[in-house]
Amino acid sequence: MGWFKKFMGLEAPNSDSKWIANDSVPFNEALAGPLGLAFGKGVMFDSTLKLLLDGKTTVAIPESQQIWSAGTIELGQSTWLSRYYLNDEDHWLQVHTTGAIAGQVESVILFNYLDYVTISTEAELRRLAGPDSLIGLPTYTHDGVVFTREWGSEAGQTELVSLSENLSNPEETYRIEHHSMLYARDTGLTNRREFLLFSVEEDAEGTISLSTSRGISLYTTDLTIF
Repeated sequence: MGWFKKFMGLEAPNSDSKWIANDSVPFNEALAGPLGLAFGKGVMFDSTLKLLLDGKTTVAIPESQQIWSAGTIELGQSTWLSRYYLNDEDHWLQVHTTGAIAGQVESVILFNYLDYVTISTEAELRRLAGPDSLIGLPTYTHDGVVFTREWGSEAGQTELVSLSENLSNPEETYRIEHHSMLYARDTGLTNRREFLLFSVEEDAEGTISLSTSRGISLYTTDLTIF
């Protein structure tokens, strides 16, 4: 898969980007998650969420779930993303914190996987997530809904952002390299935005894929950890 590393050998994001990954954190720190989240824990969502979000987002609110896998991304400048992948394999939680991994919670997003495609050639990558795709343009329309790009200030297509995620589950620990682009839109509800995240991912075995996830902002009070 040497073509992938060559193809994704893009300029790094500006040093002031809050999404720059840093590999200096020891992986065992990832176990101390925010809000008491960790693999093996359960997550229950407020029963009123489905009614509140009806017509505002197509993100499905799951029933109570157990966390199967936990991931941590260091963004630099004492900011972190903690990701928790649920047992149903359709949903995952992302918690953005500052100060420490289990520090001040800045945002919580529930993501719902929409699509997952394995990529085997450079031509596929160019077509699906590279310069021949729509990913990275200032706006992206999905299912008739327009989202605005969150990362990059270019008038045209911008580069994907590199993120390195350390993951752990009861069976193994491993790392996934992401090249991602985030879009968002307002839902009309206070502090609840809808997100569209594209991520080209390479796992430890060298398998390359493109995942598409749709997310919705949550309050910490929307969650009960057990």
